[in-house]
Amino acid sequence: MVRAPFVTAVTTVFSYGVIFGFGHLRDCKPDAWFDVVERYSNDSNKTLHRTKKTSRCLNLGSYNYLGFAAEDEYCTPRVIESLKKYSASTCSVRVDGGNTKLHVELEELVARFVGKPAAILFGMGYVTNSAIIPALIGKGGLVISDSLNHNSIVNGARGSGASVQVFQHNNPAHLEEVLREQIAGGQPRTHRRWKKIIVIVEGIYSMEGELCKLPEIVAVCKKYKAYTYLDEAHSIGAVGKTGRGVCELLGVDPADVDIMMGTFTKSFGSCGGYIAASKEIIDHLKHICPAHIYATSMSPPAVQQVISAIEVILGEDGSDRGAKKLAQIRENSNFFRSELEKMGFEVLGDNDSPVMPIMLYNPAKMPAFSRECLRQKVAIVTVSFPATPLLLARARICISASHSREDLIKGLEVISKVGDLVGIKYLPVEHEKITSAEKLKKIQ
Repeated sequence: MVRAPFVTAVTTVFSYGVIFGFGHLRDCKPDAWFDVVERYSNDSNKTLHRTKKTSRCLNLGSYNYLGFAAEDEYCTPRVIESLKKYSASTCSVRVDGGNTKLHVELEELVARFVGKPAAILFGMGYVTNSAIIPALIGKGGLVISDSLNHNSIVNGARGSGASVQVFQHNNPAHLEEVLREQIAGGQPRTHRRWKKIIVIVEGIYSMEGELCKLPEIVAVCKKYKAYTYLDEAHSIGAVGKTGRGVCELLGVDPADVDIMMGTFTKSFGSCGGYIAASKEIIDHLKHICPAHIYATSMSPPAVQQVISAIEVILGEDGSDRGAKKLAQIRENSNFFRSELEKMGFEVLGDNDSPVMPIMLYNPAKMPAFSRECLRQKVAIVTVSFPATPLLLARARICISASHSREDLIKGLEVISKVGDLVGIKYLPVEHEKITSAEKLKKIQ
């Protein structure tokens, strides 16, 4: 065995101590800021090369809605302990050796949190839709999907073998028209009645920032005896008085939503997803869903992260930090949206939504807006076709409970300046309410 000389050993241990010390100091800082590594290309971005330069930037592009992705005084020690006890991976599927007490505990906790009898976990949010939908419906069934549903839903519906119809985005009246027409016509060629009809919507649409018109959609589904499937990837944990999503926010009884889907990658700072439904549906999925039978189970530390985050949200950690986080993200989101609108930006979405797209339209304005914001230490995400319609390119802002009022003011100041430079303030500016960063600071 190679042994390091005494002096080398001492200096090496000291170096690691310095690294760990600075690491812990950085972990103590809010995760509203992060380091962006600068890259360059010599072949029109076909290949990119890293440099040693980094820029400390305000993070306005992350899904870290409640700030749990950073070190947390309650979550992090428990995650580390679970890593020591269970290791980083089960290296097995749930039905073999990949089932731990943590997985069972989280399924029970998720069911209790969202208000359903049972739940099942999956290791990836995207797969939670794309693999579950084919396990719920097949040939002879009908999927009616919102026109702006996520790609995971689109692929899941296509892979199910069921017929697929689309209704106009967030339009319950058009949904009713489609349902009435399809029920009257029946299956193609045979005109037999549909074996099953599932209507799929999202709680918050990730590219629009809009809340689903869930009460009206549930009423239509009840009227025509269709099942309701609700994707709460961007709403669970982020909206509602106690973080229970759009059902809580909009006053819908979870019992009226047949299948509730969500992910752990946003509000809970982890990975994976879940389906919550009746015990019969969950038992059915456990027996036939390939993503449960053949895929490696969630990493135990990732499971513990979600358990701890939900306990904080519910106040079961013995503090009110969860309630404060929920109040903070709601306040931050509504403040930021209001100020962007006053500046003259065309902002999509609804109040309380932490997702707020700023319309850019012209593709040339996308890199100009993104790069100039980055140059001024604000990191944002721009989105275009095929994630959005061809003519509707946008910048998508995501707000976190970790953002301080100073962070938000900094972001607004930069976005306003760059918006003037690029020319994307398409609406009238309310000069009397906001004309400079100085007036923004008076809001505090």
